[in-house]
This record gives sequence, structure tokens and C-alpha cells, in this order.
Amino acid sequence: MTTSFKPVDAVIRALNVLRSVNDSKDATVASIFHATDIDKATIVRMLETLVHEGYVAKDAERATYHPTGKTLQLSQGYDWSRTIAQIAGPILQHYRVKVGWPSDIAVFDRDAMVIADTSREGSILSLKRAPGYRLPMLGSSAGLAYLAFLPPMKCQRVLERVQLSTDGFNDLAGDPAACERLFEAIRAKGYATMTDEYSHRISGGALWAMAVPIQLKDHVFGALNLIMIRNAVSEALAVKKYLPSLRKTARLMAYNLQSGIVTIND
Repeated sequence: MTTSFKPVDAVIRALNVLRSVNDSKDATVASIFHATDIDKATIVRMLETLVHEGYVAKDAERATYHPTGKTLQLSQGYDWSRTIAQIAGPILQHYRVKVGWPSDIAVFDRDAMVIADTSREGSILSLKRAPGYRLPMLGSSAGLAYLAFLPPMKCQRVLERVQLSTDGFNDLAGDPAACERLFEAIRAKGYATMTDEYSHRISGGALWAMAVPIQLKDHVFGALNLIMIRNAVSEALAVKKYLPSLRKTARLMAYNLQSGIVTIND
């Protein structure tokens, strides 16, 4: 791409430093130097500037750096949920026809899971949730499935953001040990369920949902849920009848999102 002016070298160096911090769990001046070949004095100036502006935080005891939640503001103009809907949406609609119950694709946004696409249209269920609706991280099945399967360091950063939420369903975020016990149980089962408290808030307890991560290796794109009537489908029945296809559908979505193609398998 050609430009009408010479690129600003200082901006390029600052972006390279920020990218290196983002790529590392515990970045150091030395690790950034090896990744960028920028001289160490310049790296220190760039880091101090990024810390001052709130995009990077420093662990003074360990002399390491990590990105802050403010870096998420840099991607707000990119509509990831729209990309998800375009690529995974056809799979979602195909799955709805196959199993009969509606589903949502949800992605993480700041302190909540946001519905990127849904197959609730025309559902017999009275609860309607359009794309853009926000689900609590520690109340919804999608939020719990997403958190449980994240790599530990990323999960910790997400929980730190969730702690700032005023939603009462996220109070557990302040107890990391309790969260890890919950996530360990979810990983052992391979799926998460909506909490009873959240079910009562949204439907008087009539509806419940189970969710699995949309995941390839350690990368979790989001979560896929399945919403059912409690009196019609028990958890045991759902696990036997629907969980295998829910997992298979989520894996197909993850593959499509990774490759940028749209394929649908029965």
C-alpha cells in the first residue's frame, strides 16, 4: 500500500512494542528486544509511554509487562461479531433445523458475552434475544463455557475485568479459587449450564441452556449454547441426545472461523 507521506518511525516502534507485550504472557525489556530488534533504551521509553497512557501495566517486583483492558478499545471499530455471524451463521441455522431447539453464538466483549447470532427466530420459546444482547459471564452457560476453556492467564485477565461489572451474577469473579473449582467441574463435563439464578431471572426457571466452547486448541472464539424447556428436556437427556452434536457443531464453527470458509456437515 502506497502513502503520500513517510511513515512515522516512532509510531511503528510503539506499535511493535505493544504487539510484543500482547504476544507474551510476561514481557520483559529483553524479550521485547529479541522480538523487535529495537534498542533497549527506546523500548524502555515506549513502555513508559504505554504505561502512562494505560495500555500496558508493569509488575515492578518482576520487571515484567502485560497489556491492560484498555487495549480492547483499539479493536472496537472491528466488528468481530459480524464476522462470526457471516461465517458461523449458516451452520447455526442448519443445526437448529437438525435438533429443533434454538441456539446462540456468543462472543466475549469487555465484561459480558454478546450474542453474535441466534436461531431463536420463530421459536416456540417466549424468550427472545437479538444479536447484541449481553449475557452475564458467570450466570449464562455461554459465559461459563467460554471462561472455563480459556488458557489460565487469559481467564485471569477476563475475570479481573468481570470483577468491575455491577451485575450481581458476576460476584463470584472476586473469588478466584471458587471460580477455578467451578471451571474445573465444567471442563470435566465438557459443557456448562446456565445457573438456576439466571434461569429464574430470565424465564422464571422455565428455560435452561447448556453451552460448549467454540474452540481450536487453545484459541476460544466464543461459545455455542442450546436453549431448552426444563420440563421437556432434563440435563441427563440433553447430554445423551444433544451434547455430541453440539460439540461437533462448535468444532465445525471453530474450523470455519480459523480458515475463513463456510462448510456445513451433517
